[in-house]
Amino acid sequence: MKVYVFGNIDVEGDNGAIEFAQKNKIEKIDFEFVDPNNDLPLSDKGVICILDTMMGIEEVTLFSEKDIDGLDLAPRVTGHDYDLGFQLKYLKKIGKIKKIRIIGVPMDKKKIDYERIIFILRKLV
Repeated sequence: MKVYVFGNIDVEGDNGAIEFAQKNKIEKIDFEFVDPNNDLPLSDKGVICILDTMMGIEEVTLFSEKDIDGLDLAPRVTGHDYDLGFQLKYLKKIGKIKKIRIIGVPMDKKKIDYERIIFILRKLV
């Protein structure tokens, strides 16, 4: 299963998901790192799975397509300010997202439960 990993390795609060994926090899999981300036590489086969650091959560949390509408969007001033949350809402609205699982990792690294991430990934395979 392919898991798209988002974040910015150079930003301390936004690199928890990337660091997890770099340090962990999990059977049947292929981590694909997505540049923060690129779009989500969509495939219409099965479930889209994303691992991303998220603001506003206190523990590792699994989200689905039903939760996309509730995502808060980052402030936008220019066309370059559209984040993953905006992209997901847009893709859902135009029917490009059928099934998605987002593993949200808290920004505070002390609250990242690595075993829970591994448990969720194994459950999704």
